[in-house]
Parts: sequence; structure tokens; C-alpha cells
Amino acid sequence: MSLTLPDPIARYFAADKHSDAASLAACFTPDATVIDEGNTYVGHEAIRQWLANASTQYTYTVEPFALAQHDGRTIVTSRLNGNFPGSPVDLRYIFALESDGIAALEIVP
Repeated sequence: MSLTLPDPIARYFAADKHSDAASLAACFTPDATVIDEGNTYVGHEAIRQWLANASTQYTYTVEPFALAQHDGRTIVTSRLNGNFPGSPVDLRYIFALESDGIAALEIVP
């Protein structure tokens, strides 16, 4: 199944395939917020560092397979496969978009 993702989200998942933290961080607005595994990251530098750490700690692939809209947010459900505890796992990526960027992302099981 092929999903048509909004451009900022499509860029996010494309950059994630290449483990490119700088390109991933560029998908976000300057004051964006990411919540993942109970931690909050605010702004490009904090988001870039979070992504860089994740890509060095684990090897993984992400395959989006479902798309929904709820309360003005875009929810992408993806399968993560990798060398981390509990793999594989389906996660929901809850995006808030602003202009042509990601203003907020929360990743939840």
C-alpha cells in the first residue's frame, strides 16, 4: 500500500531512511517540539541531536502504512524494524504541521 503523505512528512520519512539528522531536523520549524520516549526536544539543534543519537544507537527501518487525520493533526502509523528491544513495533507519529514544516511531533506506541 502506497501512502500519499503531506510534503513535510514525506521529507521527514525520506531523510530518516538515510539516517541524515541534519536533513531530518530541517523538516521542522525553528521552534518545533518533539516528544519521544518520555523526552521533549525543542528547536532544530535539540531535534538534530535527538535524531543523531537515535541513528548511532540503533539500526532501524521505518515503513509508514496508515494515515489518518484527528484534531488538526496528521497521524502516520509506521512499522519499525531494527536492533532495539521489542522490535518490530508499530508506532504512531502524530504530526502538527505549520506552513511547510513540522511544528510538533509526538511518537507513541
